[in-house]
Amino acid sequence: METKPSSYSTNLVDQLVCPGDVVLDLSSMTNQTIKLGGGLRQDCDAISAMKAGRLCFSKPNKYWVENSQKRYVPHAEDSTLGIVVDSRSDNFLVDIKGPAVAFLPVLAFEGGTRRNIPRFEIGTLLYVRVVKANPGMNPELSCTDATGKAAEFGALKDGYMFECTTGLSRRLLSSPTCPVLDALGKKISFEIAVGLNGRVWVNAASTQTTIIVANAIMNSETLSDAQQRIMVEKLLKRIQ
Repeated sequence: METKPSSYSTNLVDQLVCPGDVVLDLSSMTNQTIKLGGGLRQDCDAISAMKAGRLCFSKPNKYWVENSQKRYVPHAEDSTLGIVVDSRSDNFLVDIKGPAVAFLPVLAFEGGTRRNIPRFEIGTLLYVRVVKANPGMNPELSCTDATGKAAEFGALKDGYMFECTTGLSRRLLSSPTCPVLDALGKKISFEIAVGLNGRVWVNAASTQTTIIVANAIMNSETLSDAQQRIMVEKLLKRIQ
């Protein structure tokens, strides 16, 4: 049965919180299980914010604090863009912009066996899922979803990768589709992969279109929904 968040938490969802603010009172949420994302910590029955930002909630039971920062702290189930920095017999070392280099086991692929180990050169861009992320340990990655299927994960070829704040990357992944991607998708065709670590990969039929999409995304962070759509219209006039 789906549980409803307490009135205490509902009042603060989508509101700005500061470090030390108590955002959830577990004593008033009996028989409910919640998941804590980035920016929150538990102290007995109190869930408090660890950083300034906006308290977010996603069904059925996840809370986190969203803000715009370039530093990325890995969390389990995050989808990220990583760059291969080294290759070893049992795993690949991957830079995901976290405090420590992550490792990707050579068998963490759909149907992965010792006979079909993938080969990645240093500098290869990968779309990966964070499997484990514990303090003081190197994060573990995978190129499969929770069911073991490759899904959208794997090497990203061609295209253009750029970096943004973690807040912008979360908005790009939000539902419903953020205005800038919605406006671009109605006019041009392109591929995109967004990592929660503040990296975005874009690929289109032409270099010009790829640059237009990348510029539109980077310019959208401080704009309102209406301003994003106007900005996209102006950029698209350059390729008509």
